[in-house]
Amino acid sequence: MNAANQEIKRGRKYGQVLNGAWEVFRRDGFEGASVDDIARESGVSKATLYSYFPDKRLLFLEVAKGECCRQATESSDLIPCKAAPVTVLTGAATRMVDFFLSDFGMRVFRICVAESDRFPELGREFYRNGPALARARLVDYFHEAEARGELRITDKDLAADQFAELCKADLFSRLVFGIGGPISAEDRARVITGAVETFLARYGVAG
Repeated sequence: MNAANQEIKRGRKYGQVLNGAWEVFRRDGFEGASVDDIARESGVSKATLYSYFPDKRLLFLEVAKGECCRQATESSDLIPCKAAPVTVLTGAATRMVDFFLSDFGMRVFRICVAESDRFPELGREFYRNGPALARARLVDYFHEAEARGELRITDKDLAADQFAELCKADLFSRLVFGIGGPISAEDRARVITGAVETFLARYGVAG
């Protein structure tokens, strides 16, 4: 059954199930997570679990959406509207890199790609509740910074997308294709610094 057509039951133990599922998915991944383990971790019966989420993909999607919303909210809290662009962009880049390099972030990406034909809503929902929220918050900041004369950006949506891609330079390909060895703290810092410097070279206003 298409996950978009399945109705999620939100009752007394809904949050309890999500918390348990988050722990199991984070530990075992999507394929390795069993319904038995999720029910046990959640402290509910399998019947109760299925009454809330009749499909494991649907449960994974809800967990991923919740985690993405949490990350986006935390990122928003770390973006003071009056802070200098270098400060805001460095913080945003750090959050982006940390998430997509995390085991959970990579599992979300892989399951969205693997299930894109049968469950296209997985990718759409993940994007809407994660990258799209971060993008919107960056765009809001761009307006604030431009009003202060710190940035000059004509297409702010495009600029936010460009910044996100700069944060993936080298690291994302290495992770996806398993090349180049482990990603070190120095690798992360190099890409984050390069993303911020490149972005400000294009859109920053010289003081």
